[in-house]
Amino acid sequence: MGERPHAFKAGHGNLSTWRGTTVTMPPSGHRGPRHPVNDEQALRDELLAQARRLGASGLSQGTSGNLSARHGDGFLVTPSGMPYDELRAEDLVRVDMQGRYEHRLRPSSEWRFHRDIYAARPDAAAVVHVHPPHATALAMCRMDIPAAHYMIAVGGGDSIRCAGYHTYGTQALSDAVLEALDGRLACLMANHGMLAVGSDLAQAMWRAVEVETLARHYALALQVGRPVLLTDGEVADVLATFANYGLMSPRS
Repeated sequence: MGERPHAFKAGHGNLSTWRGTTVTMPPSGHRGPRHPVNDEQALRDELLAQARRLGASGLSQGTSGNLSARHGDGFLVTPSGMPYDELRAEDLVRVDMQGRYEHRLRPSSEWRFHRDIYAARPDAAAVVHVHPPHATALAMCRMDIPAAHYMIAVGGGDSIRCAGYHTYGTQALSDAVLEALDGRLACLMANHGMLAVGSDLAQAMWRAVEVETLARHYALALQVGRPVLLTDGEVADVLATFANYGLMSPRS
């Protein structure tokens, strides 16, 4: 049986508006992916497939990062310290909302923020936490990503915030991540990495790739000069139309 966590804070929710403009997020009552995967084995297979994409996508390397998917009254999460190319579907650990598990492997050391995100964010059905080069470089400088490109909308607002630094695996880190995600769909994590949520695994992975691309563009722009930021109105226009962009669009 796994260790019991500290009490989580459930007061963080997804904001439905940003400066008077509707932010593109699933309805507040949504508690699963756009096409729910009710079969646990099918979800394990999908989670395994996405985990094996991490290295090729450049999002993480070795055993760094972790992924999870909401299932039933808990979630499936990648185990601690196992290379993704050695991972099997049965190695994924099911954790309940009290942080309990019954498995020969330990869940990722970051299971707390996965659990707390699912508890606080009914719109989240998948969480991807990774350490890609450019997003992590900005996080090492404790920098937010501002609205220097219209793809800032992928994070759900006019910035992608950087959560404060805390030791990995702690409740303090989980609380900081929830604060940075308030009204957002992605965040950086100071001196650590990046996190993205989605209404399913494919969307969460897509968002993580887009945030890393945005971080790379912003880092390059900082070397060229001083990036010009979009106005509030320009960001609002993008957010208002973003529901049909990329994997934000409902799939048939």
